[in-house]
Amino acid sequence: MQKILITGANGLLGQKLVQLLANNPAIELIATARGKSRLSISEGFSYQEMDLSNPVQVQEVIDKVRPDSIIHTAAMTNVDICHQNPEGCWEANVTAVEYLIEQCQRHNIYLCHVSTDFVFDGESGPYREDDQPAPISIYGKSKYEAELRVQASDLSWSIIRTVLVYGIVPDMSRSNIILWVKNSLEKGQAIKVVSDQLRTPTLAEDLAIGCWLATQKQAQGIYHISGKDFMSPYDMAIATANYFALDKTLITEVTADTFTQEAKRPPRTGFILDKAINQLGYNPVSFEEGISVMVKQLK
Repeated sequence: MQKILITGANGLLGQKLVQLLANNPAIELIATARGKSRLSISEGFSYQEMDLSNPVQVQEVIDKVRPDSIIHTAAMTNVDICHQNPEGCWEANVTAVEYLIEQCQRHNIYLCHVSTDFVFDGESGPYREDDQPAPISIYGKSKYEAELRVQASDLSWSIIRTVLVYGIVPDMSRSNIILWVKNSLEKGQAIKVVSDQLRTPTLAEDLAIGCWLATQKQAQGIYHISGKDFMSPYDMAIATANYFALDKTLITEVTADTFTQEAKRPPRTGFILDKAINQLGYNPVSFEEGISVMVKQLK
């Protein structure tokens, strides 16, 4: 039996991982997050409060649980809030990883660390795993520094980079582009959507599977895990309107400089998935299939 601890279990990816791995007879699953559990299920795993900014609590929980593997999903991911609060961003995205690495070294624990396409500058995407990172935001820099800490450790580790994750859970702290477009168009509201940023949007269920595949295989190294469709947010909005047979004329195509955002975004990221497909057996859904997965959950 493999004992797996998940950080950030109350977040979108964390909840999808718990749903994926709970009640698996081959896994003893421990979900952790800051504060009380907000998970929609309560069986097939145990829950521990663990504040990653508190190294004493991190050590106490890991000493008690002694997992074989940790899947680290917790992070500060709001790019503009990271820009406004660089110290908090560093604490959440770098210092917390240092605390986890220290405990993983003490107990010889495998670490699966979740990272982001924002480690790249977005000048030449889509990217392979061995392309050189060059982050252009505080958020991207913090996530790249965390990657460097993991790589410099003597742990058994994988880094799972991902792109623009979407999905739904009962306790949604943030909306996503599909729900925003659907809700706006159903109300007859005109919306402006950016067409000069390109991504490979990732269904949260696919990302959870990618993290599990790496952890199950104790895979070593960096893996790019995302959707397979290379799209702009405008493309995603049109695809959403088409799926729900809503009025596309309400969608206006604009460039990123239409909006004032505090932090810079890489214009063109997205991932080439060959390594994850060939080494992990990763097989993501299409964007349209991702919408249909979400629709079933909305019902």
